[in-house]
Amino acid sequence: MSIFAAKLENFNQNRITMKKVLFFLLLSAGLTFQASAQIKTPAPSPSASFTQMVGLTEVSVEYSRPAMKGRTIFAKDGLVPYGEIWRTGANQATKITFSTDVKVGGADLKAGSYAILTKPMADKWTVMFYPYESGSWPSYVEKTPAAEATAKVMKTSITTGSFMIGMDDLHNNGGTLFMTWANTGAAVDIEVPTQKMAMASIDRALAGPGANEYYAAASYYHSEGQDLKKAHEWVKKANADSPMFWTLRLQSQIEADLGMKKEAIATAKKSLAMAKEAGNMDFVRMNEANIKKWSK
Repeated sequence: MSIFAAKLENFNQNRITMKKVLFFLLLSAGLTFQASAQIKTPAPSPSASFTQMVGLTEVSVEYSRPAMKGRTIFAKDGLVPYGEIWRTGANQATKITFSTDVKVGGADLKAGSYAILTKPMADKWTVMFYPYESGSWPSYVEKTPAAEATAKVMKTSITTGSFMIGMDDLHNNGGTLFMTWANTGAAVDIEVPTQKMAMASIDRALAGPGANEYYAAASYYHSEGQDLKKAHEWVKKANADSPMFWTLRLQSQIEADLGMKKEAIATAKKSLAMAKEAGNMDFVRMNEANIKKWSK
């Protein structure tokens, strides 16, 4: 082979190699672009949520808002056919959460989260509440709801373009959960136990402080070096009915600081025994150390 032929052969080999390198570089760049590029587009049925205080009960709702887009919504042959179970929104199951027990359309519901499914009709809706498990709404269809309520239906003069859930007619003991889309609105009454909760709160306040309040007050006085006799009076009240090992330890510390070493040791021994029974070794060690110190 001539020198020229050898150089030509070498050039061609190098050119083939460069093409391979360029191909792999372009392929790598393409893969990197695909991996890093994320196209973001708005959801056709955007998510929505709200939280509403009703008396002393917190009501939270998470749902999606499909749009009319020129379609007939509630009708025999509509997007939401009469008599068929509807997810009550779009995408995942609509979720409602109550912070207390409530009544919905007269039906009892325990505090917690529920999936809402509905069966719209021309004159009424059946509103079904299922203990919330997941956002997959078909998983609830064959199950028995925790409660069912009948919602009143009305025709609205204002067109609601995107499905909406909200609360209205609020008062201390309840309100109305409403659902509206197109020119149809459905509403169901919610009752909350405000009166019962308020009366219980009043009874507790008028009955005076309990063990927790006495313990907190005694602990603060002791830590701040305030009136230890008053702190001792409070901690004894905290331990009057159902003493705990930590409340007894505080009492023993206050007694020791008051110079009541004999009483402090006796109280610490009670705390020690209860801590051992509870398996709390930190309080066991702290009580043992105090008993040893105060016994000298």
